[in-house]
Amino acid sequence: MLPVLPEGAGLGVRRGLLKSLLDMEPGHLDFMEVTPDNWIGTSGTATRQLHQLTERFPFLAHGLSLSLGGTDALDVAFIAQLKSFLTEHNVLCYSEHLSYCSADGHLYDLMPIPFTGEAVKNAAARIREVQERLGRRIAVENVSYYAAPFRELSEIEFINAVIAEADCDLLLDVNNVYVNSINHGYDPEAFIAALPRDRIAYLHMAGHHIEAEDLRIDTHASAVCDPVWALLAFTYQHTGVKPTLLERDFNYPPIHELLAEVQRIRDIQTMERARAQ
Repeated sequence: MLPVLPEGAGLGVRRGLLKSLLDMEPGHLDFMEVTPDNWIGTSGTATRQLHQLTERFPFLAHGLSLSLGGTDALDVAFIAQLKSFLTEHNVLCYSEHLSYCSADGHLYDLMPIPFTGEAVKNAAARIREVQERLGRRIAVENVSYYAAPFRELSEIEFINAVIAEADCDLLLDVNNVYVNSINHGYDPEAFIAALPRDRIAYLHMAGHHIEAEDLRIDTHASAVCDPVWALLAFTYQHTGVKPTLLERDFNYPPIHELLAEVQRIRDIQTMERARAQ
């Protein structure tokens, strides 16, 4: 069963946005999302500010370093810290990338998992163990990737197989679908239509960089482009309106520009609800 999440649209918390978020007038955001890996074990002013936000808003959490597709042993000490963090901040849903970031040590990047049957079993077993240790279901996110070594399955076949084998949920990154569709030559709408809608917990939206006509780089450093907005509207038609979060990792504009993008998400949600009636 999917977690009960707040409706509407939200924004990811970044240290560079903390003051603007604390000074923001009420009503602009329905929820926020935090990356626990950047906060566990921290203290000081920024940590106190995060607590102020988690006391005022519903919160989701999105991880970076579990290495769900890796072969190094899971970091059970970190998972225990993560469990405490999620409880401390009353996090409603936890998600992680369907990727790996370790190989005899941390790689400090999100690497694509080979789309193979063996990798499905490995990732699914690790997800099940994480869920058991956390005492909650988690969602895994489809990632952007630029190479697909040892491919046996398509991307959509791989994602669906992991979700089914692990009995977990999906965090659907709409921008990543669009980026991958350009870079790897597939139909993004057909990809989204093939996902299990009853497993989609919430959505991510972000910007990307156009390197070439056939190459997009997932940066989270610019505004969302028109084709991705259009793909969000299509996604709602397939999945129904889902909670949707805007990610911006650096190159921050004034907060009113980010809030305008969040409001555009809300506007598309409103239009889809009216269309579906």
